[in-house]
Amino acid sequence: MVTRPALGTALLVAGVALLAATLVGGVVFAPTSSTAPAQSGESATPLLLGVQGVGSYSADGYVARVENDSVAWRESTSGTYFDVTRLDNGSVLAAFLTGGYERCGPYESPCSRTGFRIIDPSPSPEVVSEWSFPVRSHVASEVHDVEPLPGGGFLVADMEHERVVVVEGGEVTWEWEASTRYDPPADPTKVDWLHINDVDRIGDGRYLVSVRNANQILLLERGEGVVEVINEDRDGDGVGDTDVLNHQHNPQWLGDGAVLVADSENHRVVELHRGDDGRWRPAWTLTGAGGEAFDWPRDADRLPNGHTLVTDTRNSRVLEVNETGHVFREYSMNYRHLPYEADSLPHGEPVGGVRYGVGASATGNAGLPVLTPAHRLLSAAVRVPRWFTELHLLATVLSLCLVGVGSVVRWRSADGR
Repeated sequence: MVTRPALGTALLVAGVALLAATLVGGVVFAPTSSTAPAQSGESATPLLLGVQGVGSYSADGYVARVENDSVAWRESTSGTYFDVTRLDNGSVLAAFLTGGYERCGPYESPCSRTGFRIIDPSPSPEVVSEWSFPVRSHVASEVHDVEPLPGGGFLVADMEHERVVVVEGGEVTWEWEASTRYDPPADPTKVDWLHINDVDRIGDGRYLVSVRNANQILLLERGEGVVEVINEDRDGDGVGDTDVLNHQHNPQWLGDGAVLVADSENHRVVELHRGDDGRWRPAWTLTGAGGEAFDWPRDADRLPNGHTLVTDTRNSRVLEVNETGHVFREYSMNYRHLPYEADSLPHGEPVGGVRYGVGASATGNAGLPVLTPAHRLLSAAVRVPRWFTELHLLATVLSLCLVGVGSVVRWRSADGR
């Protein structure tokens, strides 16, 4: 007959042993941080990375070019970097926000400024020009996206004033204000109102605009305004259906009737197609790859070879996958790096691309339905090693339960209860 003290001891030992095995096994079998070359055996194409921060959302950001498993160069003079684009002359256009400026306009000095920089990577990376303006806050005021326009000029998504602008010769020469469509607050610089985080040129005078907080993507034409809304508000609450999009980033126009999106708060990549009734619906989704669920992906590009490049932000990795979620390459950064966007060079983010199958989905070993939300909350709150998956979380919880129950049994036995 097993006595209560012996049972308590056995539970304690089992709990400690399970915890030790979980931690030691996780470290021993942890994935390495490297870039796996494509299956063809050819060298992987270089990557251009815009990293928002290291260890936080607003500090130690950088722009880097990665060739195979090595960082070829890195520029890190800004607190944060976002969208990055390689220009035809080899320099890099990068959206940024950083602090320490004395030129602050209506705000107290020192202040933060946001806008875009041009970085010359050779012979060593150097910022050669900058267009920026002061912002009230370091958070939710950033220029997340900028892209060059044919013939000169730059197209900018201005989150501080919730507008899209064209900058030529250092001056704003055209703008579209979101307040012409959405009901504005008294001062959009004091609240995170719409969070316009992306704008792409998809044709002559045609732009694709991501309005994150409305869960919508707009097709905007100069001289016409908004000509189409992807994920229209249908129940009168002012935002689109979260089952279609939920705080998305970096949509890519695949051609008329199809768009690829990093559906961030749904923790997936989704391809939306326009139906015969005019409504946009998910036609293909990917919720994870390489045995790991996506955690707040913020960029997805359909490459010329038909694969998809995914920036999996909170998992600190960039992956190239096919339609079934098979991983052809993966570049993993040190934990708590927050990549915002990645471009495969020399392609960048092309306008137009291969469409995936209608009604298809791929889990890519996406994780465990109950534990995945808990794992995401934990990883957002504390520094959790990248190898610490949902299964490690489950084993840790079980081991702590065994230790707790064993301790109670021994205590009650010693107390004579």
